[in-house]
Amino acid sequence: MRDRALDVAITGVHARLPGPTDPGAWWAAVRTGTVLTTRFDADALAEAGVPAHLVRDPSYVPVRGRVADGERFDAELFGVSPREAELIDPQHRMMLEATWAALEDAGRDPLTDTLRTAVFASASESSLARLLAGDDLDPETREALEAGVSRDFMATRIAYRLGLRGPAMSVSTACSSSLVAVHLAAQSLNSGDCDQAVVVAASARFPQAGSVYARGGIVSPDGVCRPFDAGANGTIGGSGVVAMVLRRFGEAPADAAPHGVILGSAVNNDGPDKAGYSAPSPRGQAAVLRAALRAAAVEAGSLGYLEAHGTGTYVGDPIEWSATSGVLREAGVRPAQIAVGSVKANIGHLDAAAGLAGLHRTLMVLRHGEVPAMAGFSQLNPLLPADGSPLRVPEAPGGWEGPEPRRAGVSSFGIGGTNAHVIVEAPPPPVGDAPPPPRRSPVIITLSAVRPAALDSAAGRLAEALADGSVDARDAAFSLRVGRAVLPERLAVAAATGEEAAAALRGGPRRARGRAPAGGDRPVVFLLPGQGAQRPGMAAPLAARLQGFGKLLEDVLDAFPEDRAARVREALYDTAFPAAELRGTLLAQPALFAVGFAAAGALAEAGVRPIALAGHSLGEITAATLAGVLDPAAAAGLVALRAEVMSRCPPGAMLAVTGEVAEAGRWTSADPRLELAAVNSPDGYVLSGPEAAVEELRRRLEGTVPVRVLRTGHAFHSAAMEPAAEALRAHLADRAPGRVRVPFVTNVDGAVVEAGARVPLTVFAEAARHTVRFGDGLRALRERYPDAVALEVGPGGALSAAATRVGVDAVRLLPGTGAHEPLPALAQLWTTGVPVDRAAFAPAGSRIRLPGTVFGGGHFPVSAVRLRASGAGTPAAPAARTVPPGPTESAGSAEPADPATEERPAAWEELLAAWRDVLGHPAVEPDDDFYALGGDSLTAIRVVRRLEGRLGIDLPLREFMLARTLGQQARLLARLAADRELEDQPLTSRRKEPR
Repeated sequence: MRDRALDVAITGVHARLPGPTDPGAWWAAVRTGTVLTTRFDADALAEAGVPAHLVRDPSYVPVRGRVADGERFDAELFGVSPREAELIDPQHRMMLEATWAALEDAGRDPLTDTLRTAVFASASESSLARLLAGDDLDPETREALEAGVSRDFMATRIAYRLGLRGPAMSVSTACSSSLVAVHLAAQSLNSGDCDQAVVVAASARFPQAGSVYARGGIVSPDGVCRPFDAGANGTIGGSGVVAMVLRRFGEAPADAAPHGVILGSAVNNDGPDKAGYSAPSPRGQAAVLRAALRAAAVEAGSLGYLEAHGTGTYVGDPIEWSATSGVLREAGVRPAQIAVGSVKANIGHLDAAAGLAGLHRTLMVLRHGEVPAMAGFSQLNPLLPADGSPLRVPEAPGGWEGPEPRRAGVSSFGIGGTNAHVIVEAPPPPVGDAPPPPRRSPVIITLSAVRPAALDSAAGRLAEALADGSVDARDAAFSLRVGRAVLPERLAVAAATGEEAAAALRGGPRRARGRAPAGGDRPVVFLLPGQGAQRPGMAAPLAARLQGFGKLLEDVLDAFPEDRAARVREALYDTAFPAAELRGTLLAQPALFAVGFAAAGALAEAGVRPIALAGHSLGEITAATLAGVLDPAAAAGLVALRAEVMSRCPPGAMLAVTGEVAEAGRWTSADPRLELAAVNSPDGYVLSGPEAAVEELRRRLEGTVPVRVLRTGHAFHSAAMEPAAEALRAHLADRAPGRVRVPFVTNVDGAVVEAGARVPLTVFAEAARHTVRFGDGLRALRERYPDAVALEVGPGGALSAAATRVGVDAVRLLPGTGAHEPLPALAQLWTTGVPVDRAAFAPAGSRIRLPGTVFGGGHFPVSAVRLRASGAGTPAAPAARTVPPGPTESAGSAEPADPATEERPAAWEELLAAWRDVLGHPAVEPDDDFYALGGDSLTAIRVVRRLEGRLGIDLPLREFMLARTLGQQARLLARLAADRELEDQPLTSRRKEPR
């Protein structure tokens, strides 16, 4: 068995190359030898920006391997401002996106991966770089452009934007750059410099059009690259980007097969042993092949395919064929054993990215076990020694004919003589038994994006991948949880199968969608229901889906009398339990308390921890227990007593009324038997009293306002409860006050009790008799926690509805409408920004490859930068919305005059202009965050320099950077301006402060 100690697994791949964007369609085209370059007509060349004199030049070859939307960039995803994006070379932008996608393909979160990840990046010469040679750039633009186009910064920019902490270096050896980078990445892994490495390369010249043919040069005059063909007359340029993620083989995830395995590699240089600097050397190429085979510790006869450098040039092809044939022949490889190919025939020569493009195609050859036809091939170049050569050029696609396991070599040779060769093997077959049948337990599948449209596209692609049912929903949920970044626009579905997930993703009932706030996690308030919300079997879905719930529930039930606990347990788990019996106070109150307390504890274990609590009637005791005021065992005793003494009170009824609370006094005045039992919202209240009185009022109101008789046999929170309240007072009279750990709402007055306060326990006796001021408590919570989401922790939805009516976003944990409760509620919480621990609802499974991020964003054309740099025809930036700064947040500075009522100061206009010009956002608001819009320390320095020069002030950089928003920065400038005016006044004219 092979010692794989030094083997390197290719765990993630992303390629954006000429031809179809779908990988399967691209492979189908390449397999059949389809040429994927584009031939442009005169109109297309003119539209692309090719100068007219070149279009008319007979030596201009209007052909290139083109990628669509080459100047599009998802700046928002990477936190890059529009202005910075405009000044970054398109190749570097493409590499950022490709790295992100390759990490996703490897099952790694691009933003929070904890592996020490290295970056080895290569790119061709920048189309923007030539602007630096001009004298018409202002210093700030020149500085930004130097950082945006230099190859020195392309790897470190990727590491910075994605938070990667391994070595980050640029590799530049002309055409062999990216395969040399593969070699260096493998060395870095095996030397322990990193745990994971990204190799990424791009090549794109703008405009993406043709090339000028020069006699004796490498450009094909007819725009066709024909490697090893009798008609070979040169190569043609191509654009594209490829990224690969590498891991040490023994540390690659065992549950996900790699794309391939690098067995060995080698790099050398021709030295002076050639006709000229740009000429290739057969000796150097032969030496690098031998070295790679030695490093891989494999026989040359074990290879079945070779991805050649294969440029289709007069000089290069014969030298490469001869050198490679010689090495393989001397190693004993039989004639015509190894099929040779070159992706350049399909897509053109990608220069610095050519090696990775060839490796990408080779991985597909090995994975599919198929050898593509050489594009454009008719007959072998007569200059190539064919007799006895181990190489053959496939004229048609065919199956793998080489030895097993499938192995191949990849060559890449750079002008200047730096040669690279890599030996790669097909991924090994899975080890172990056949996969188990799909699991059927429901999970939460999550997606996120930076824009709604991107989220829509991602959901559609994922639905398509899951629709046939071949993917286990648990594997999908796990793979998306660990292998995708969490972004603001969110979508989540609860599903047990792939088919269910696909239906929900397309808009089914278990789909939740929302946007998380930019400032951090969104807080959650727990609402605990009272009697009337109960239903048989209400604990069953919680026990099935919430880890830890069952144990917590049993702990609570153990605190009740044994006979009562047994009956409550039966009611909680058996959906066929008699509903009428559960409506009885003796069972209903202990059941609701037990479920609420256990559910809240299990939610906390899943990361959902409340910032405050509010309970309705009985739910107040549950809330107070969770807040720390009551010991759980003591609370259970209190609930048992409360249920018992209330059950002995006279029978009665309760009527929920939708209408103005002020009207309640009209009904209680008209019938003194009725009392106001609860105020739940501005337009919702509950009246309590004898059954006859309640029924009489119901008949009177029905048809005029919505009314509903509650499921209870008593007139709670009325004079009928006085005996129960007295018993509770006696029970609690000598108990020490409880200390609050989490703020909670008291029912008697609807006030929020702060953490640290001591609460006399007799308040729970008074609450049993008096009106429940739940609506007041909700309004108090809304004012104190305006961004909070309310979660009704229990069955039903009355409390959620009340919260919604006072303007609080609310979620029902157990609405009673779905088979997968409570997962849809947790999915909804996550989409709004509540920090749900997704591991509890998307547990470990197998890593599988699923569609990744859908990139979008704006277009940042090279031509626009050139136009602006030239100063000709520069379009005016759209006017910013000149909204005055909002109220002071944290700068601690004096308030400036209100720009809405007085003439706006010059500082305000200069600040707006600086944000527009430096960040590139045409419209900004006072609450917009400088760094959220793509600013950083360097752009902050540029803004400070500009404002100091134009306003004549000293602007401390640290204070400016701490003032994150536009409004805060405006107030800072106003304070500095006021201080300067004061310093400019004569001492005698300064106003004296009164003593």
